Amino acid sequence: MSDPIVRKANVLVLAKDVKDPNNQPVYDLLAETNTGKGSIIGTSSDVGSLSSLPSSDLESANVLFCSYPDAELVKEALKLCPNVEWVHCRSAGVEHVMSEELTRHRCRLTNAKGCFSSTLAEYTLTSIGYFAKDFPRLNRQKKDKNWEKYSVREISKSTLGIIGYGDIGKASAKLAKAYGMNVLALRRNPSLSSGDPLVDVCYDNSKESLNKLMSESDYVLVAAPLTPATVDLVDAEALSHAKQDCVIINVGRGPIINEVALIESLKSKKLRGAALDVFTVEPLPVENDMWALDNVLLSPHNMDQTETFMREAAESFCGLVEGWVRGDDAVGNAVDKEAGY
Repeated sequence: MSDPIVRKANVLVLAKDVKDPNNQPVYDLLAETNTGKGSIIGTSSDVGSLSSLPSSDLESANVLFCSYPDAELVKEALKLCPNVEWVHCRSAGVEHVMSEELTRHRCRLTNAKGCFSSTLAEYTLTSIGYFAKDFPRLNRQKKDKNWEKYSVREISKSTLGIIGYGDIGKASAKLAKAYGMNVLALRRNPSLSSGDPLVDVCYDNSKESLNKLMSESDYVLVAAPLTPATVDLVDAEALSHAKQDCVIINVGRGPIINEVALIESLKSKKLRGAALDVFTVEPLPVENDMWALDNVLLSPHNMDQTETFMREAAESFCGLVEGWVRGDDAVGNAVDKEAGY
């Protein structure tokens, strides 16, 4: 028998576009599962529409559900809604909502950690196979009706270095181990990976450790969160330590890798290639050199967008609501507001 409901979740939805059909599963699922537990008391995509909501609704709002609003809208909501206890981001990254005001606020912050990990891990191993077996060459030879044989690389016994060993990193390590790969990881607190069978070596997040991981890895996965400390984390110095013929894979955030240095390393063939789902500027500008590089596999930041990804993100949130309305203040998927992840 479940614990009794001790409070209701009065949810204010803040979205980049409240009419975006991608958000509909959130509205539908909240309506389905929140009967007797709370309701959506309003939606807003800008400060004007937020300010126009009835003051009684603003006062009753105790949960903010954030679907890619900007930080200013979240700040304004915290100002206008005095009873907010919990802010939830439907994405894994929270950099777009962070501000000093949110960091100082008493509310809890959670994210959708885990909802996107499996598909991004699949993309990671697909990218490794793409370069290991030289799929671009296969496509060229098919187009030219060319039967020339060539050597391919074995994935087994190669090394995957993971920068940011969170949920996505762990899911990728699990698949990498199934392929017979060695796995190195870099994280803020390596003691958390003590005894982890998926990791052969776990380094701290010092510059020296990063350079060492780069020098030992055949493939490097960037899966770290974007914070002030991780902007340009993989810079020219780090790339200079990369193994010759290394492949970089980025599913974290674009600004974590210095794009100018990355392009130079790709052009000089220091790197064998890069598989990039995220970029410093999105959409990727048409004049960006990445478009013309034949050793770059790029995707429009959609490798987590399965047909059910929004439904799964909504289910994750509603699962957290189930505990919260029954007085569970140790809500899962907690984000350290100071650290930014």
